Amino acid sequence: MKIVDARVIVCSPGRNFVTLKLITEDRVYGLGDATLNGREMSVASYLNDHIIPLLIGRDARRIEDTWQYLYKGAYWRRGPVTMAAISAVDTALWDIKGKSVNTPVYQLLGGASREAVMVYGHANGADIDETASAVARYVQLGYKAVRAQSGIPGLASTYGVGRGQLHYEPAEKGLPPENVWSSEYYLNFVPDLFKRLRSEFGPQLHLLHDVHHRLTPIQAARLGKSLEPYSLFWMEDPVPAELQESFRLIRQHTTTPLAVGEVFNSIFDCETLIREQLIDYIRTTVVHAGGISHLRKIANFAEVFHVLTGSHGATDLSPVCMAAALHFDLSVHNFGIQEYMRHTEETDRVFPHSYYFEDGMMHPGDRPGLGVDLDEDLAKQYPYERAYLPVNRKMDGTMHSW
Repeated sequence: MKIVDARVIVCSPGRNFVTLKLITEDRVYGLGDATLNGREMSVASYLNDHIIPLLIGRDARRIEDTWQYLYKGAYWRRGPVTMAAISAVDTALWDIKGKSVNTPVYQLLGGASREAVMVYGHANGADIDETASAVARYVQLGYKAVRAQSGIPGLASTYGVGRGQLHYEPAEKGLPPENVWSSEYYLNFVPDLFKRLRSEFGPQLHLLHDVHHRLTPIQAARLGKSLEPYSLFWMEDPVPAELQESFRLIRQHTTTPLAVGEVFNSIFDCETLIREQLIDYIRTTVVHAGGISHLRKIANFAEVFHVLTGSHGATDLSPVCMAAALHFDLSVHNFGIQEYMRHTEETDRVFPHSYYFEDGMMHPGDRPGLGVDLDEDLAKQYPYERAYLPVNRKMDGTMHSW
């Protein structure tokens, strides 16, 4: 089953997506997500100029060998661009494999470990009242877990408080906007948000919060300790994770569960965090951490150390990636939770899919392969538009992590 054709489709039905389509000699095709938010065209070029020429004529059934070929065969390894490209190839090959044997991908991964996948939604508002109302809407929709973010008094804007109630999208067309940030304002405010939410919604609702890498380790330790009375499901991305050892300090001071990893590219980015049990949830994604094949290796390693999965699932991951994530989630034993940000109606029309939401849970469906397609003619009606995530500056103008 040789690969005879491959192409990269870049489109923007509500936001930018990069999709790889691999076609075999018997006309079976597979899709892989290659979207890298704010750097989409870099991955498209990497695929077109460097990867696709290596794939033509290769056996599509040799998924692991192709992964190793693209990873170990290149002197310059890892990094977000390279790994997003490898992820797209890997995901497309799993899609082809499932279609070729007429079975959903999760059946190829050992079958289902659960009946469905628990997901969490994003509730955000300009203030505590608005955020509480947003949480209530998700509860009414049947969600069992909700991430809560709120605007902060004294700051004009806050990343994580996106536009829209369900179709959250933080990327902005044109050049990146600049937000002003104060860790002091934030640390003083957030405990009040969760005191209100826990009081209003009771102990059963899972509440999550994303710090967006903005704190120092000791600040994150303070925040985690102050949130302990409200029993968060997790505190996400408390600090920039390039220095994995920084989580040791946080761990010494708080029992609030910690989650990190959406920007990680491989198992080497989280090896220390997992092995030393410095986190509770690893958030690596299909599209940014080497595809289904490498994500399974991360999950298997994490299982030994009682670390659960909690894969990133923002709208900059296309429905192709969401489908792949759900097949992974359904199959892996140490699944924890899946982020689910609903795409716009335009996106869903371009990427028709079989996965579905019901009573706070999701299922990838039982169509062969990933169960997602791409309407290429419709995609052409949504050309690429340059867009960036915002950047953060402290109140004195210093650049800061977002």
